[in-house]
Amino acid sequence: MQEVTATSRHYVDRLFDPDPQKVLQGVIDMKNAVIGNNKQKANLIVLGAVPRLLYLLQQSSSGLDLRTECAVVLGSLAMGTENNIKSLVDCHIIPALLQGLLSPELIFIEACLRCLRTVFISPVTPVQLLYTVSILFFLFSVFTSDHQTVLFNHSAVQHIAPLLISPSYKVRMQALKCFSVLAYENTQVSMTLVNVLVDGEPLSQVFVRMMQRDQPVEMQLTAAKCLTFMCRAGAIQTEESCIVLKTLPCLVRMCSKDHLLEERVDGAETLAYLIEPDVELQRIASTTDHLVAMLADYFKYPSSVSAITDIKRLDHDLKHAHELRQAAFKLYASLGSNDEDIRKKITDTENMMDRIVSGLSESSIKVRLAAVRCLHSLSRSVQQLRTSFHDHAVWKPLMKLLQNAPDDVLIMASSTLCNLLLEFSPSKEPILESGVIELLCSLTQSDSPALRINGIWALMNMAFQADQKVKVEIVGCLGTEQLFRLLSDPDNSVLMKTLGLLRNLLSTRPHIDQIMSSHGKQIMQAVTLILEAEQSIEVKEQTLCILANIADGNTAKDLIMTNDDMLQKIKYYMSHSSVKLQLAATFCISNLIWNEEDGSQERQDKLRELGFVDVLHKLSQASDPNLSDRAKTAMQQYLA
Repeated sequence: MQEVTATSRHYVDRLFDPDPQKVLQGVIDMKNAVIGNNKQKANLIVLGAVPRLLYLLQQSSSGLDLRTECAVVLGSLAMGTENNIKSLVDCHIIPALLQGLLSPELIFIEACLRCLRTVFISPVTPVQLLYTVSILFFLFSVFTSDHQTVLFNHSAVQHIAPLLISPSYKVRMQALKCFSVLAYENTQVSMTLVNVLVDGEPLSQVFVRMMQRDQPVEMQLTAAKCLTFMCRAGAIQTEESCIVLKTLPCLVRMCSKDHLLEERVDGAETLAYLIEPDVELQRIASTTDHLVAMLADYFKYPSSVSAITDIKRLDHDLKHAHELRQAAFKLYASLGSNDEDIRKKITDTENMMDRIVSGLSESSIKVRLAAVRCLHSLSRSVQQLRTSFHDHAVWKPLMKLLQNAPDDVLIMASSTLCNLLLEFSPSKEPILESGVIELLCSLTQSDSPALRINGIWALMNMAFQADQKVKVEIVGCLGTEQLFRLLSDPDNSVLMKTLGLLRNLLSTRPHIDQIMSSHGKQIMQAVTLILEAEQSIEVKEQTLCILANIADGNTAKDLIMTNDDMLQKIKYYMSHSSVKLQLAATFCISNLIWNEEDGSQERQDKLRELGFVDVLHKLSQASDPNLSDRAKTAMQQYLA
């Protein structure tokens, strides 16, 4: 016994060595010594190894290897007798290990989890300690999908599920919170949860029971979150009764005046997330308990006649009232993202447009983002663009918001601007006069594909049926170099929108001739590159349509007629396997040989020599009626 104690003391002494390398080696030696040796484990615990190991485990100055080895040794000690577990619990091992789960290093988290599992499955671990799992979920923000995966792989679902029917409310509540964190945006976990039985009952039914009105609000809300997250992860269908008849009404209930500020915020934000992708749920929510009107109260809080008698509570709520406004904007954005009638209901709500306008310039960035999301949702409506958007000059605060905002705000604000620049929007003119072109051209140079798309999309909308002055300004500000860069953008959507912009710029004859006289060479080069490259049918169709517009110019068409290589390309696409490309290419030829225009005879002769009449003759017998009609129309130019 003496001898074992002496070597055990040596192991403990090495834990206090000033040299960290020696400490690490000491812990590794200790790990090897205790495997399968219960006597050695008991000695080390008696000699005070546990507090020192826990201390080293919690020090950020201890390296990753040392912290991980400490967790492994503690796990080994826990596998000894029940007395060992008692000693470990008395030394507060559980909070230390739970804290360890918040580390970014997965290898360390796994060692802590293994040790925790050994402690938790022991009959001597007090039940009330199980709900200290809550420490794990204090820091929702640090919880990543990696943490979810590690917990999932360590059978967290199977271990936590039985706790949902624990006699202790606190334990039930912590288990519920666990599931809400595990299921969030995680299909693997959510799909597993659907098949879990708790005491013979499906987990989703347990959650439904926890949402009943007689349960504490915190429990109703967290259970609703679990079902919302499972639904959004695709594990539960949106039309299932547990969503339509239970979860959605429960979340709408949370938005009423009777609830505390944080419950109303949480309820509205969760509901916004639940209904975001589904128009049917949006319609149901909009007609449940006068939700649209109920949300208007979120902006009047706390009102002067507020029923809050608790001064502390009032002070807290005044500081957090902006969170209510943010939540209301988010929910309005989800409600109005598809249905025209719901949008009208929202804009008809008292002072709604004024509230959005003031939301765009609030000091809280989160409120600004939520307000612009709401505006974007409503801007999808032609009716609203023509009425309330115009009446409230929303473009002014929107333009202000576009100056040096963070990317997420910029993306939403520029998306909204795209809609305000559509040709039927009365805001288009004043926005043009406010000098927006430079701002949009700078967006096309962003590292973010979403911002590049929005910049070019807005310019495309702006160029549609625009004056020559506007078009010239766009081309001048963007520059042909940047235009080329966008035409070779790795993101296909950017390329398509850039082609759309070019097509809009090159419409109406004087504009076509003017732009082609100054930038013709570069534009023809870009068209050639795209027609020669491996590109989708959609991209090539757009490019041939641009070419057809060029062919419609008075002087611009010479750029095609003097370019034999380009004429051969058009001929190639007239015989392509895709009818779309054949149509677009035939349209080019139609424009080149049109009779009433100067030089049409020479152009017709040249194209006849190059064999185009034969191709047209063949196409006039095509099975596609549009294609044969277009070919026949072109042929008639030769006969006239």
